[in-house]
Amino acid sequence: MSDQLPRINKNVFAVTDLADESEEMNYWLSQSIPARLNAVEYNRRMVYGLHRTSSRLQRLLETAELA
Repeated sequence: MSDQLPRINKNVFAVTDLADESEEMNYWLSQSIPARLNAVEYNRRMVYGLHRTSSRLQRLLETAELA
């Protein structure tokens, strides 16, 4: 993946009923596995940003030596 955030094409969109899950399900099942994974990565980067992809978990616990 590139280091830039993906760009949204605002000229292409579709209006569908939110209750109709079969059309969306059929679309994603017709896509290849790499295309599905790229879509997940695209959505993750759009929500969390580019730089949060490599951030590490904070340490929550510390060890203490018994005296």
